[in-house]
Amino acid sequence: MRKAGLIELNAVAAVAAHRNFRAAAVELGMSPSALSHAVAALERRLGVRLFNRTTRSVSLSEAGEQFLARIRPALQDIALAMDEANESRATPAGTLRINTSEGAARQILTPLVLEFLRRFPDMRVDLVTEGRLVDIVAEGFDAGIRLAESVPLDMVAVPCGPPQRFVVVGSPAYLEGRARPSAPDDLQAHACIRRRLPSGALHRWEFARHGEEAAVDVQGALTLDSHTLMIEAALAGAGLAYVADWFVAADVAAGRLVRLLEDWTPAFPGLCLYFPRGRLVPAGLRAFIDVVREVASRDRAFAGERQ
Repeated sequence: MRKAGLIELNAVAAVAAHRNFRAAAVELGMSPSALSHAVAALERRLGVRLFNRTTRSVSLSEAGEQFLARIRPALQDIALAMDEANESRATPAGTLRINTSEGAARQILTPLVLEFLRRFPDMRVDLVTEGRLVDIVAEGFDAGIRLAESVPLDMVAVPCGPPQRFVVVGSPAYLEGRARPSAPDDLQAHACIRRRLPSGALHRWEFARHGEEAAVDVQGALTLDSHTLMIEAALAGAGLAYVADWFVAADVAAGRLVRLLEDWTPAFPGLCLYFPRGRLVPAGLRAFIDVVREVASRDRAFAGERQ
């Protein structure tokens, strides 16, 4: 029997971690069909079924659990050896997989990701965007980038952006002839563009001023699940929107949108890069962390000069 190759063994480990062939294929940079063939070929040579497959789920068989328990330490040792070998290179090489949201990706793409690739041409970045917060370890990511308040407590967090805030905005056309809200409760008299979160829940508009806090379940005929679409609707005069300030800064500066309730929308900590605590940090991720810290330090210095 031909010995199993590293690709096949990694395929088994990835499918076991994700319980999904498509997600495992993304992690390994393979097509789902190639991954499925690799696992099936290994099962044929071993003479046992490693996974129980249905149309809805994938799970390890008893033989698969025993097999994975034996090969996992070896795969971890191989990965560690490759990371240590990479240390001897003049520049890091490989793929850095980062999970983030679409909004965060728009903020960090040019100043961080493209700058990192410019400095380290042997590196590749796989930036995956999704609204839901995922377990970056289970999903096979090296790191994540989310708002500081969303970073799991057992992760190492590195700030990678300035403070942020949500703001209420409306178009001049919508506001014409209407009383502008001066307190959160006044929003009940307005058409508001509601946002549906990835969980399916509706986003409550949160406010704070001088220690007083309020969370409002706004009303409106339109519900969307995208910041971009909410801004388009607000620009078209469909109602008021509650969105991240950086999304609408250009529209506000140009007079296309007007900020409202500004004294009720304080800033909060911004984006953080985060990664597992207590694990070996690959050379590529360490290099990315250095870029993040350098850019953040430069931005703080620039902000200090402007004050």
